[in-house]
Amino acid sequence: MTVHPEYAIGDIDPRLYSGYLEPIGNWVYGGIWNPQHPAADEMGFRTDLLGAIRALGIPAARLPGGNFVSGWDWHNSVGPKEHRRKQLDLAWRQYEPNTFGHDEYLEWARKAGIEPLYTLNLGTGNVQGAIDCIEYTNHSGGTYWSDLRRKNGYDHPHNVKTWYLGNEMDGPWQIHSYEKDPIGYGIKAHEVAKALKWVDPNIETVACGSSSPLNRTYPQWDVQVLQQCYETVDYLSLHYYHNAADGDLPGYLNASSVFEDFIHTSLASCDYVQAKLRHPRRMMLSFDEYGCSFTKQGTTIHGRPGYIPHDTYLEFTNEHLHRPFRLNDPENTAPRGRQGSEMLRTLALSSVMLVLLRHADRIKIGCMTGLIGSAIGYDRDNVWKAAAYYPFEHLLRYGRGVSILPIVHSPTFDAQGFNLNEFHQMPDYPDVSCIEAACTYDQAKEEACIFIINRSNELIAIDLDARGFQGMGLLEHSYLADPTLRAATSAARPDALLPAKDCDTHYDSGKITLSARPYSWNILRLTHTPR
Repeated sequence: MTVHPEYAIGDIDPRLYSGYLEPIGNWVYGGIWNPQHPAADEMGFRTDLLGAIRALGIPAARLPGGNFVSGWDWHNSVGPKEHRRKQLDLAWRQYEPNTFGHDEYLEWARKAGIEPLYTLNLGTGNVQGAIDCIEYTNHSGGTYWSDLRRKNGYDHPHNVKTWYLGNEMDGPWQIHSYEKDPIGYGIKAHEVAKALKWVDPNIETVACGSSSPLNRTYPQWDVQVLQQCYETVDYLSLHYYHNAADGDLPGYLNASSVFEDFIHTSLASCDYVQAKLRHPRRMMLSFDEYGCSFTKQGTTIHGRPGYIPHDTYLEFTNEHLHRPFRLNDPENTAPRGRQGSEMLRTLALSSVMLVLLRHADRIKIGCMTGLIGSAIGYDRDNVWKAAAYYPFEHLLRYGRGVSILPIVHSPTFDAQGFNLNEFHQMPDYPDVSCIEAACTYDQAKEEACIFIINRSNELIAIDLDARGFQGMGLLEHSYLADPTLRAATSAARPDALLPAKDCDTHYDSGKITLSARPYSWNILRLTHTPR
């Protein structure tokens, strides 16, 4: 492996390491909010979770995100709680009481020390509703909506900077989907973005791109949308969830290859529209939902891989039609952070973060789905650091400054393609590098960091050439590994997976020799004040 400061990719936006929050199950009601909890503050926020979030330093969160928002009317969620309207959440078949509403989301973000990335309803919502929302949220006063905010206890504007123009509007599963009308959504996104910026010229807007590379409208949908709104939006939003069959470790740990291909095509779509419109500004990306999971083998329609027909979505919906609507009880919180092999999930999620980091010149926002449950485990009574906490903490703390492209020559493995169901498919990927890496250089701190993942079941010796970082030496090599792939953190065992120092890593005149343990996360720090 070679790292050199001349291999600069681009500046790293701190929001690359963000999270995503939606009121599914107990994420909100019973997760971050439970007025009956012993640690609840005056607004019902769990202060134990708030403290853990502040300690980790999550920079931003997209909220209230997800399918939920396409049927949510924010007007119903402000003011005295006894006057708020309870409504059906058709996306997840829940009752939404709106006791945790618009202002609570933004106040929670303020107390957590994170920047809110606000998602507007562009499904059932309209342009006027979006204007009302930003006027209520960001305007100082003197109008009906801004004065209503002041009446509701918020004298000063919330000053939300980043506004998402809907959620997954290409998906047939979305309430008031625009899958069949990308031009219509593009025009609507343009008109909303234009009006929002007339209210507050300091904001930035994010248009929906494809929510999966498997959608049959991809990538033409993105192109048609951007041709209508390129001049008024600042980012294109992408979502992807990588699922592999139970036990398919190569397919699962190859998540980054699928994400990388998705990103390359989306960037090409953006650049095509830029060239077609002769526009001087390059479009940036916001990868604001992502995750990795194992799932069971399902069925697919033969002869139509990568083409999801509408009856698939109808069948998906029909499975849920006989399930009664439920009201989530804040006192009945299921534990978060224990799903399958915790180490494998940590490595898969970390590899996605390294992909985003290697595209830091164009991807400025990244939001891990369920970050609070993935990195910060919790149940009704306890909060603990899950295994994913440590790679996330390393990136938040040390992955700053400029992203540097590492050149890697590594042993490889083959990831066989699969068709689990219409939503989760992957072609063959031969010769996948066992070693995944990213590098950063923080000029202000005069510190370089190399992040390395070993995706194989064997120890790999690495010769790392870092002579380009002249005058620097090795400060430390830390790693996180679980050779059994069975360890799991919990409230009773928060120390089941902890990072450790590798004292056998050798440094000599800019050349480093180290051993990457099987299925391990590694970080090497170089500074001008080495050990």
